[in-house]
Amino acid sequence: MLVNTKAKVGVFSIALGAYLPQFPSLVPEFEAQFEAFKKTIPDTVEIIDGGMVTTKEQSQAAGDKFRAADVDLVFMQLLTYATSYNMLPAVKDLDVPVVLVNVQKLKALDYDHTDIASWLGEGYACGAVGEMVADLERYGKRHAVITGVVEGGDPRVQKQIEEWCLAANCRRRFRQTNIAQIGRPYPGMMDLYIDESNLYRRMGLYTKQFDWEKMWAIADNITDEEVIRAKAQDILDTFDIEGGGSIEEVWEMAKYVVAFEQWVKDEELGMIASHYDGYATGKAGVLDSMLIPAFSMLIKQGTACAVEGDMKVAMAMSILKTISGTGQLAEMYSIDFNDDICIIGHSGSGDADFSLERKPTMKIMEVFHGKTGGGYLTRFYPPTGDITYLAITQDGNGKFKFIVAEGVNEEGKVLSIGDTNMRTRFSIDAREFVNQWSEAGPTHHYAAALGRHADVIEKVAKIFDVPCQIVCK
Repeated sequence: MLVNTKAKVGVFSIALGAYLPQFPSLVPEFEAQFEAFKKTIPDTVEIIDGGMVTTKEQSQAAGDKFRAADVDLVFMQLLTYATSYNMLPAVKDLDVPVVLVNVQKLKALDYDHTDIASWLGEGYACGAVGEMVADLERYGKRHAVITGVVEGGDPRVQKQIEEWCLAANCRRRFRQTNIAQIGRPYPGMMDLYIDESNLYRRMGLYTKQFDWEKMWAIADNITDEEVIRAKAQDILDTFDIEGGGSIEEVWEMAKYVVAFEQWVKDEELGMIASHYDGYATGKAGVLDSMLIPAFSMLIKQGTACAVEGDMKVAMAMSILKTISGTGQLAEMYSIDFNDDICIIGHSGSGDADFSLERKPTMKIMEVFHGKTGGGYLTRFYPPTGDITYLAITQDGNGKFKFIVAEGVNEEGKVLSIGDTNMRTRFSIDAREFVNQWSEAGPTHHYAAALGRHADVIEKVAKIFDVPCQIVCK
C-alpha cells in the first residue's frame, strides 16, 4: 500500500491467582499456553502484550499498556477459571471489542487419570466465559467468544482470529490515514452529503479538503524521466489500451500518477473522493481526461478512490480492499427478469486486482455521461464466482450503518457501453434483492469484492460500533 497501516491488538491471558500456590505446576503450563496462543496471531497486526494476569494489579497494568498503545482490539485468553477482577481493569476504559478466547488444551480429559491440576490446566477454560460476558455487558463493552481446542489444531479458531485481525486493520487504517475530498459531491445527490466532523467523531477518519486548482498543478514539478518512464510502463502493464498504446502516449498520465502517489504519501491518504464539475479546458481538461486511469492506479496500490465525491463508498472500498485485497466501485444498473439476476457495475476508476477474467481496458470517450468533459474510461472484468457488496449509509441522526449482500457472479451478456458490469445472482430472487437492499437505505454507490466476506464485515462493524444489516448470504 502507498500508506501502510497495521492494527494494534492487545493480548493477555487470565487465570485465578488462588490456584497457583496450590498447584505450582500450573505456572509453567499457563506460560507455555500463553506463548503458544500469541503465535497464532498473524503478523499482519502488532501485538501489544499485556502478559499473564492473575491479580487486579496486573490487570490494571495491562490496561495502562493497552490505552497507551491505542489498541484496536483485545484478545483475552482464558487459561482456566478466573474472576472478573482479572479482566475488567484491563478493558474497562477501552472502546474496542473484547474477544474471549476459550480454547481448551485437550480435546477431552482422561476421566480416570486426571487430577485437579490437570483439569484446571488442560480442560477448564470454559468455566468463566459466561460470567465474563455478563460483566462485559454490564460495562457496556462489545464482545465476542471463540471456543475451540489446541490439540490437533483447530482451523475454525484460527479463521476467527485472522478475521478479527483483518477487521482490526480497518479501524487502524481509518484512524491512521485521512480521506481527501477534492471538489464536492455530485450536485443534488444528497445521500452522498456528509458531515466531516461527524465522520471523525464516529469513524475516526479525518477529512482533508482540496480544491481542483491545486490538483491541476500537482504534476508541474515531476521531471525525472526515468521515474516517469517506469510509471508509464506500469500503466501499460496494468491496462490494455484500445487501439494500442505506447509509453509516449501515456507519458502525461504517468506524470500525474507519480505526482498523485507522492501526494498520497505526503498527506497520508487512505481514501479519496472527488468530483469535478467545471469547465474542462486547459490544464483542467488535461487532468480531467486522465483522472479515471490515474485513480485506478492508486486503487491498485491500496488507496480507495471514489467518483462523484462519495466519501462513504470510498470508506466501503477501503474496508473491502483491506480485508479481501479487492475493492471496486458498484451501483445497480439493471434487472434481467428473464434470468432473475441483477446487472451491477460502474463507470470510472476501479481496482485492477478485481479484474481477474482479463486485463483491464482503457479507451477514449468523447463524453463522460452526466459529467463534464471526456477522456480515458476504464473497464474491469471480474471472474465468475462469489462476490460481496458493502454499502455504508447513515440514519437521520448521523449514525453510520453497514449493508451487506453476498452473491455469485455468473457468465452471460452484459452491457457494452464501456463500463464495468457483472451479472450477480443472489440467494433471494432479483426483485426481492432490490426490494430488501433498497429498503435498507443504502447510498447510491456501494463497493464490491471478490469472495464472501460478510462474516468479516460483521466483525468490522462491531469494531466500529455500527449496526450491520445482512440482506442475503
